Amino acid sequence: MSSKRILFITQEIVPYLPESPIATTSRYLPQAVQEKGKEIRTFMPRFGNVNERRNQLHEVIRLSGMNIIIDDVDHPLIIKVASIQAARMQIYFIDNDDFFKRKHTIADDKGNEFEDNDERSIFYVRGVLETVKKLRWIPDIIHCHGWMTALTPLYIKTAYADDPCFKDTKVIYSLYNDDFQKPFNKTFTDKLKMDAIKDKHLASLKDVIDYETLSKFAIDNADGVIQHEEHVNTSVLDYANASGKKFLPYQGNDIASIVDAIDNFYDNL
Repeated sequence: MSSKRILFITQEIVPYLPESPIATTSRYLPQAVQEKGKEIRTFMPRFGNVNERRNQLHEVIRLSGMNIIIDDVDHPLIIKVASIQAARMQIYFIDNDDFFKRKHTIADDKGNEFEDNDERSIFYVRGVLETVKKLRWIPDIIHCHGWMTALTPLYIKTAYADDPCFKDTKVIYSLYNDDFQKPFNKTFTDKLKMDAIKDKHLASLKDVIDYETLSKFAIDNADGVIQHEEHVNTSVLDYANASGKKFLPYQGNDIASIVDAIDNFYDNL
Protein backbone atom coordinates (compact mmCIF):
# COMPACT_ATOMS: atom_id res chain seq x y z
CA MET A 1 0.00 0.00 0.00
CA SER A 2 3.03 2.29 0.34
CA SER A 3 2.80 3.50 -3.26
CA LYS A 4 -0.40 5.46 -2.59
CA ARG A 5 -0.53 9.03 -3.86
CA ILE A 6 -1.78 11.64 -1.36
CA LEU A 7 -2.85 15.12 -2.44
CA PHE A 8 -2.81 17.65 0.39
CA ILE A 9 -5.05 20.71 -0.08
CA THR A 10 -4.65 23.25 2.69
CA GLN A 11 -5.17 26.93 3.38
CA GLU A 12 -1.99 27.46 5.44
CA ILE A 13 1.54 26.07 5.57
CA VAL A 14 4.54 27.05 7.72
CA PRO A 15 6.89 28.80 6.84
CA TYR A 16 4.83 30.69 4.26
CA LEU A 17 2.29 31.76 6.88
CA PRO A 18 2.60 31.99 10.69
CA GLU A 19 2.30 28.90 12.85
CA SER A 20 -1.19 27.55 13.51
CA PRO A 21 -2.57 24.02 13.93
CA ILE A 22 -3.44 23.91 10.22
CA ALA A 23 -0.19 25.48 9.05
CA THR A 24 1.99 23.24 11.21
CA THR A 25 0.13 20.03 10.35
CA SER A 26 0.23 20.92 6.64
CA ARG A 27 4.00 21.39 6.86
CA TYR A 28 5.01 18.26 8.73
CA LEU A 29 2.34 15.66 7.93
CA PRO A 30 3.07 15.56 4.16
CA GLN A 31 6.79 15.21 4.88
CA ALA A 32 6.19 12.33 7.31
CA VAL A 33 3.83 10.58 4.89
CA GLN A 34 6.37 11.01 2.10
CA GLU A 35 9.08 9.51 4.29
CA LYS A 36 6.84 6.47 4.76
CA GLY A 37 7.01 5.85 1.02
CA LYS A 38 3.91 7.57 -0.28
CA GLU A 39 3.99 10.07 -3.13
CA ILE A 40 2.63 13.51 -2.29
CA ARG A 41 1.60 16.84 -3.80
CA THR A 42 0.73 19.85 -1.64
CA PHE A 43 -1.25 23.01 -2.50
CA MET A 44 -2.11 26.27 -0.73
CA PRO A 45 -3.39 29.71 -1.81
CA ARG A 46 -0.78 32.35 -2.65
CA PHE A 47 -2.14 34.90 -0.21
CA GLY A 48 -0.71 38.40 -0.53
CA ASN A 49 1.12 38.09 2.78
CA VAL A 50 3.21 35.20 1.45
CA ASN A 51 6.61 36.71 0.75
CA GLU A 52 7.49 35.55 -2.76
CA ARG A 53 11.08 36.75 -2.77
CA ARG A 54 12.06 35.33 0.61
CA ASN A 55 10.37 32.02 -0.11
CA GLN A 56 11.59 31.89 -3.73
CA LEU A 57 8.22 31.39 -5.40
CA HIS A 58 8.20 31.32 -9.17
CA GLU A 59 5.43 30.94 -11.72
CA VAL A 60 5.01 27.65 -13.57
CA ILE A 61 4.11 28.92 -17.03
CA ARG A 62 3.10 25.54 -18.43
CA LEU A 63 0.47 25.15 -15.69
CA SER A 64 -0.82 28.72 -15.69
CA GLY A 65 -3.09 30.30 -18.27
CA MET A 66 -6.46 28.71 -17.59
CA ASN A 67 -9.53 30.72 -16.66
CA ILE A 68 -12.01 29.63 -14.01
CA ILE A 69 -15.52 31.00 -14.43
CA ILE A 70 -17.43 31.92 -11.26
CA ASP A 71 -20.78 33.66 -11.52
CA ASP A 72 -20.16 34.32 -15.24
CA VAL A 73 -16.85 36.07 -14.56
CA ASP A 74 -13.53 34.73 -15.90
CA HIS A 75 -10.72 34.61 -13.36
CA PRO A 76 -7.18 33.80 -14.61
CA LEU A 77 -5.46 30.92 -12.81
CA ILE A 78 -1.79 31.41 -11.99
CA ILE A 79 0.31 28.57 -10.58
CA LYS A 80 3.47 29.19 -8.59
CA VAL A 81 5.81 26.78 -6.85
CA ALA A 82 8.40 26.81 -4.09
CA SER A 83 10.47 24.18 -2.32
CA ILE A 84 11.02 23.31 1.31
CA GLN A 85 14.52 21.96 0.87
CA ALA A 86 14.83 20.34 4.28
CA ALA A 87 11.73 18.26 3.60
CA ARG A 88 12.37 17.66 -0.11
CA MET A 89 8.86 18.96 -0.74
CA GLN A 90 7.47 21.20 -3.44
CA ILE A 91 4.54 23.44 -2.58
CA TYR A 92 2.18 24.56 -5.34
CA PHE A 93 0.42 27.91 -4.92
CA ILE A 94 -2.90 28.91 -6.47
CA ASP A 95 -2.81 32.60 -7.33
CA ASN A 96 -5.15 35.22 -8.79
CA ASP A 97 -5.02 38.99 -8.37
CA ASP A 98 -8.77 39.30 -7.79
CA PHE A 99 -8.79 36.89 -4.86
CA PHE A 100 -5.33 36.64 -3.33
CA LYS A 101 -3.41 39.86 -3.93
CA ARG A 102 -4.62 41.55 -0.71
CA LYS A 103 -2.14 41.41 2.18
CA HIS A 104 -4.31 39.29 4.43
CA THR A 105 -5.72 35.77 4.41
CA ILE A 106 -9.36 35.50 5.56
CA ALA A 107 -10.01 38.93 7.11
CA ASP A 108 -8.63 42.47 6.89
CA ASP A 109 -6.43 44.11 9.51
CA LYS A 110 -9.54 45.06 11.52
CA GLY A 111 -10.77 41.49 11.61
CA ASN A 112 -13.54 41.97 9.05
CA GLU A 113 -13.89 38.77 7.01
CA PHE A 114 -13.82 39.30 3.27
CA GLU A 115 -17.16 39.39 1.44
CA ASP A 116 -15.82 37.19 -1.36
CA ASN A 117 -14.47 34.37 0.81
CA ASP A 118 -17.07 32.12 -0.79
CA GLU A 119 -15.73 32.79 -4.29
CA ARG A 120 -12.15 32.53 -3.09
CA SER A 121 -12.91 29.04 -1.80
CA ILE A 122 -14.55 28.01 -5.08
CA PHE A 123 -11.64 29.37 -7.11
CA TYR A 124 -9.03 27.75 -4.90
CA VAL A 125 -10.51 24.24 -4.92
CA ARG A 126 -11.28 24.24 -8.63
CA GLY A 127 -7.84 25.70 -9.34
CA VAL A 128 -6.15 22.86 -7.47
CA LEU A 129 -8.15 20.17 -9.24
CA GLU A 130 -7.57 21.67 -12.68
CA THR A 131 -3.84 21.94 -11.97
CA VAL A 132 -3.64 18.32 -10.82
CA LYS A 133 -5.30 17.32 -14.10
CA LYS A 134 -2.65 19.28 -16.02
CA LEU A 135 0.05 17.53 -14.02
CA ARG A 136 -1.52 14.20 -15.03
CA TRP A 137 -1.00 13.07 -11.46
CA ILE A 138 -3.72 10.73 -10.20
CA PRO A 139 -4.23 10.89 -6.42
CA ASP A 140 -5.56 7.94 -4.46
CA ILE A 141 -6.52 10.21 -1.56
CA ILE A 142 -7.15 13.93 -1.22
CA HIS A 143 -6.65 15.22 2.32
CA CYS A 144 -8.29 18.61 2.98
CA HIS A 145 -7.19 21.01 5.74
CA GLY A 146 -9.19 24.14 6.60
CA TRP A 147 -12.67 25.32 5.69
CA MET A 148 -11.42 26.91 2.47
CA THR A 149 -11.00 23.35 1.16
CA ALA A 150 -14.49 22.20 2.21
CA LEU A 151 -15.87 22.14 -1.34
CA THR A 152 -13.35 19.54 -2.50
CA PRO A 153 -15.52 16.50 -1.64
CA LEU A 154 -18.47 17.99 -3.57
CA TYR A 155 -16.43 18.55 -6.73
CA ILE A 156 -14.82 15.11 -6.58
CA LYS A 157 -18.20 13.42 -6.18
CA THR A 158 -19.93 15.44 -8.94
CA ALA A 159 -18.09 17.60 -11.49
CA TYR A 160 -14.95 15.41 -11.48
CA ALA A 161 -16.59 12.06 -10.72
CA ASP A 162 -15.93 10.63 -14.19
CA ASP A 163 -12.58 12.32 -14.76
CA PRO A 164 -9.80 9.72 -15.16
CA CYS A 165 -7.68 11.63 -12.63
CA PHE A 166 -10.27 11.45 -9.86
CA LYS A 167 -12.80 8.70 -10.55
CA ASP A 168 -11.31 6.41 -7.87
CA THR A 169 -10.10 9.13 -5.49
CA LYS A 170 -11.17 9.14 -1.83
CA VAL A 171 -11.49 12.42 0.07
CA ILE A 172 -10.67 13.05 3.73
CA TYR A 173 -11.83 16.22 5.48
CA SER A 174 -9.98 17.34 8.60
CA LEU A 175 -11.63 19.19 11.46
CA TYR A 176 -9.93 22.15 13.12
CA ASN A 177 -10.90 24.97 15.43
CA ASP A 178 -11.07 27.34 12.45
CA ASP A 179 -14.64 28.67 12.55
CA PHE A 180 -15.37 31.72 10.42
CA GLN A 181 -17.98 34.21 11.64
CA LYS A 182 -19.57 35.81 8.58
CA PRO A 183 -21.97 33.54 6.64
CA PHE A 184 -21.38 33.21 2.90
CA ASN A 185 -23.36 35.29 0.41
CA LYS A 186 -26.90 34.11 -0.33
CA THR A 187 -25.92 33.53 -3.98
CA PHE A 188 -23.30 30.94 -2.97
CA THR A 189 -25.26 27.91 -4.16
CA ASP A 190 -25.90 29.54 -7.54
CA LYS A 191 -22.16 30.05 -7.96
CA LEU A 192 -21.56 26.36 -7.27
CA LYS A 193 -23.88 25.08 -9.98
CA MET A 194 -22.27 23.52 -13.02
CA ASP A 195 -23.39 20.97 -15.59
CA ALA A 196 -22.71 18.18 -13.11
CA ILE A 197 -23.77 20.03 -9.95
CA LYS A 198 -27.55 20.26 -9.61
CA ASP A 199 -29.96 21.51 -6.96
CA LYS A 200 -30.18 18.01 -5.50
CA HIS A 201 -26.45 18.03 -4.72
CA LEU A 202 -26.81 21.32 -2.83
CA ALA A 203 -30.02 20.57 -0.95
CA SER A 204 -28.36 20.58 2.48
CA LEU A 205 -26.95 24.08 1.96
CA LYS A 206 -29.62 26.18 3.66
CA ASP A 207 -30.30 29.89 3.33
CA VAL A 208 -27.66 30.74 5.94
CA ILE A 209 -24.40 29.10 4.92
CA ASP A 210 -22.26 29.44 8.02
CA TYR A 211 -19.27 27.48 9.25
CA GLU A 212 -21.35 24.62 10.64
CA THR A 213 -23.40 24.25 7.46
CA LEU A 214 -20.31 24.26 5.24
CA SER A 215 -18.43 21.79 7.44
CA LYS A 216 -21.35 19.36 7.62
CA PHE A 217 -21.72 19.63 3.84
CA ALA A 218 -18.05 18.66 3.47
CA ILE A 219 -18.57 15.67 5.77
CA ASP A 220 -21.63 14.57 3.77
CA ASN A 221 -19.53 14.30 0.61
CA ALA A 222 -16.27 13.06 2.16
CA ASP A 223 -15.16 9.44 2.53
CA GLY A 224 -13.40 9.97 5.85
CA VAL A 225 -13.02 12.57 8.61
CA ILE A 226 -10.07 13.28 10.92
CA GLN A 227 -10.23 15.39 14.09
CA HIS A 228 -6.94 17.30 14.18
CA GLU A 229 -7.56 19.53 17.19
CA GLU A 230 -8.87 18.60 20.61
CA HIS A 231 -11.37 21.44 20.69
CA VAL A 232 -13.41 21.85 17.50
CA ASN A 233 -16.96 22.97 16.80
CA THR A 234 -19.09 20.63 18.95
CA SER A 235 -22.00 20.48 16.53
CA VAL A 236 -19.70 19.59 13.63
CA LEU A 237 -17.83 16.98 15.68
CA ASP A 238 -21.08 15.33 16.78
CA TYR A 239 -22.24 15.32 13.16
CA ALA A 240 -19.02 13.64 12.02
CA ASN A 241 -19.33 10.97 14.71
CA ALA A 242 -22.94 10.25 13.70
CA SER A 243 -22.31 10.37 9.95
CA GLY A 244 -21.25 6.77 9.52
CA LYS A 245 -18.12 7.94 7.70
CA LYS A 246 -14.74 6.52 8.66
CA PHE A 247 -13.58 8.73 11.52
CA LEU A 248 -10.23 9.19 13.26
CA PRO A 249 -10.60 11.01 16.60
CA TYR A 250 -8.08 13.42 18.06
CA GLN A 251 -4.68 11.73 18.45
CA GLY A 252 -2.75 14.52 20.18
CA ASN A 253 -0.82 17.48 18.79
CA ASP A 254 2.55 15.85 18.10
CA ILE A 255 2.85 15.08 14.40
CA ALA A 256 5.39 12.33 14.95
CA SER A 257 3.07 10.45 17.29
CA ILE A 258 -0.01 10.65 15.08
CA VAL A 259 1.56 9.89 11.70
CA ASP A 260 1.17 6.13 12.06
CA ALA A 261 -2.52 6.50 12.89
CA ILE A 262 -3.14 8.79 9.91
CA ASP A 263 -1.04 6.64 7.58
CA ASN A 264 -3.08 3.58 8.61
CA PHE A 265 -6.26 5.60 8.09
CA TYR A 266 -5.15 6.30 4.52
CA ASP A 267 -4.43 2.64 3.85
CA ASN A 268 -7.72 1.44 5.35
CA LEU A 269 -9.84 3.97 3.48
